[in-house]
Amino acid sequence: MTKSNQAFRTISEVSSELEVPAHVLRFWETKFPQIKPMKRGGGRRYYRPEDVSLLKGVQAMLHVDGYSIKGVQKALREQGVKAIADRDAAVVAGLTQSTVTEISPQPASTEAPAITASERKELQAVLDALIALRADLVGEETLKTA
Repeated sequence: MTKSNQAFRTISEVSSELEVPAHVLRFWETKFPQIKPMKRGGGRRYYRPEDVSLLKGVQAMLHVDGYSIKGVQKALREQGVKAIADRDAAVVAGLTQSTVTEISPQPASTEAPAITASERKELQAVLDALIALRADLVGEETLKTA
């Protein structure tokens, strides 16, 4: 049985959904004061749907866009919580429209693709040229691979 989209989530549920350890979520709470889950007796955290959206936006900025913590903090100050939380929905919509249709599962192959003698010779020439270029860049003598 799954919870409603409007239901509150525990830290373990959010952790599973975001595929981020719970300690990372607690760390983000210290770095981003905008993330404020409700705390019940005993300190148990309950994340509202808007908290989860914000966490998804923060995660995307950190892990997908390559922002630093300070960069996300600045974005939250300048753009506001709603813009970062809405970013999650835009990313999900963009992924489902553009990439999901392009990606199709390929059958797993147990054998390496066959390569002809002429292809092997061509690849060897490319490899030798790359090794020579590397040697020129670092000032080493050229090594032959064949």
